[in-house]
Amino acid sequence: MSALSWLGDEAFTALGQHVIWSDMIGNTIGMGALALGWRRSIWTWPAQFLAGLILVTAYATAHLGGGVGKQLLVIGVSLWGWRQWHLGRRDTEGGHLTVRFATWRERAVLLGGTAAGTLAVGALFTAVPQLSWNPWPDAYIFVGTLAAMVSQARGLVEFWFAWLLVDAVGIPLAFSSGLAFAGLVYVVYLVIVLWGLRDWWLRSRRADRAAPAREPALSRAA
Repeated sequence: MSALSWLGDEAFTALGQHVIWSDMIGNTIGMGALALGWRRSIWTWPAQFLAGLILVTAYATAHLGGGVGKQLLVIGVSLWGWRQWHLGRRDTEGGHLTVRFATWRERAVLLGGTAAGTLAVGALFTAVPQLSWNPWPDAYIFVGTLAAMVSQARGLVEFWFAWLLVDAVGIPLAFSSGLAFAGLVYVVYLVIVLWGLRDWWLRSRRADRAAPAREPALSRAA
């Protein structure tokens, strides 16, 4: 057995589902990355990168080309997001990234891009069945995850709404497919998302209220 092949081995059985090491480790790190995103810690991006790296290694070992391709995109967005947060505007409280609501134009671009991406990926998964066992829900979850990561990289509160939409399909799909453990993982993600949404929403509103108070002072200084 190679040094990496153990990632495809079974770690344990829960709720009738065989859970392999890569899924367990990748999902655990993924939940940690989401919690770090809630806290606006830049370590959210290395965590997402590591989760993607573990899964891409496991898929490559198992010769699952579709899984490899999806995780490579996640890794690429993680690197971009890390750079965006390094360059982003910081607050005065703790030097964390300033978050905000998207403009209507940004929302239109996100929704349009997500819809077009889902159609394109769904068509690809349908044309090449070995890439996905459930093409359209899988395409929706995959593209929705990328949309959430892009929104997170830009510091948009809509990041959490994108995750809610992913969970809205991921949770019932997992349970209806007999993947109870995967469904419970999505439920944990949902709890983190709700807490994160509340935190970013309140921070964005406080920043909006503080902005008018700063503008007169800046004008007098000028």
